[in-house]
Amino acid sequence: MNKKDIANIRKQFKLDNDLLTITNIFNVYIRKESSDIYHQESRPFPMLDREQQELFMNNFKKVLTGQLDVKLFEVKFQDQAEDHTRIILQEGLQADDVEEWKEQMLLLVDKMFKDVQYEKDMVVTFIRGEYFKPTKRSSEEAEESDRDEVYSHPFILCSINQTEQPKRSLVFDYVEKEFKSSVEVDSIINLASPVAGFLFPSFTDNSADVNRVLYSAGKANKPDYHFIEDVLNGEEIMTAQEDKAVFEFVVNEVVGGQVDTHTLSNVYEEINRMMDEDEEEEEVTPTLDYKDVERVLKVSGVEDVDADKVEMAFQKVVDDEKYELKASSIIPKYTSKSIKIETKVANISISPKDLKYVRQVNFNGKRCLMIEVDEDAMIEGFKLIPEASLG
Repeated sequence: MNKKDIANIRKQFKLDNDLLTITNIFNVYIRKESSDIYHQESRPFPMLDREQQELFMNNFKKVLTGQLDVKLFEVKFQDQAEDHTRIILQEGLQADDVEEWKEQMLLLVDKMFKDVQYEKDMVVTFIRGEYFKPTKRSSEEAEESDRDEVYSHPFILCSINQTEQPKRSLVFDYVEKEFKSSVEVDSIINLASPVAGFLFPSFTDNSADVNRVLYSAGKANKPDYHFIEDVLNGEEIMTAQEDKAVFEFVVNEVVGGQVDTHTLSNVYEEINRMMDEDEEEEEVTPTLDYKDVERVLKVSGVEDVDADKVEMAFQKVVDDEKYELKASSIIPKYTSKSIKIETKVANISISPKDLKYVRQVNFNGKRCLMIEVDEDAMIEGFKLIPEASLG
């Protein structure tokens, strides 16, 4: 799934929407001491009161919120695994009977808590439903509505949430007219911050892919690898942060640990060009293997670059010789001030496209940062005048 696919389905999680139907909801309460099921409850989703429906809808949107490879990860299923989760989910998706669906979901709950003990009681929520995506009109003059024909996508979504104990507080009893301490004992389910979740199957444009699942981490750049590999039976993933670290290591190895801003600007510009071309073709974000990195460095002006040198740098940090870096992970956001230049004197934020206007120079025997500007610089309302020329 790309960010557009995710955004399309996420925005459908709202009440009174004919493009998304949730048929059943299944909640399972797990005790922290034993990891055993304390309670389970299955109901038709339309039978919940409206306030509960809204709370759950917001929770499901949270599961589908976040940046790809930072908080959301499209995970490919392993080819083989014992009690494969892909099979469990497929059978649950195709189950005609609610009891059969619940049975499959309970198999997943067993896998979730088999080797893990949480610090708090947990609630696992499963829903199954159908997502409808309108087909595009053949022309602007078409008489039929864009909802007359739709793609239908059955799905299962899982949300895992922790419980909180109510805090003790002082309350005023209006009947007895006295102050007293509250005695609330009901657990509060924290639906605002899911600790994990997933959507099955993965959707790409108008097609469902049962060989992939969209996993949602509780925190950015902190996926639960045990959950991905042992619960979902997914293949190993790399976060955007890890991809960026690999790219930085490889480039540093090739250039000898130092680079000028002009060359670095060229590198970012070339990768951004690749992304723009790919976006125009409405494909997924491009990836770079060691040969692509070699080409990028060469066209960016790096000298003495060859495929062997780049491949050896890759092998020092990545076991898979065929590994490809996602372009969106290794380049800072191109049009925002995403690059931070830190010095003892000042910290500067600048966009990758403007990095070419920054240089480190020697002036009067001292290292200085020089920023090329095409307008007068202002400080606290005062216009600066040039003090010297570098010649």
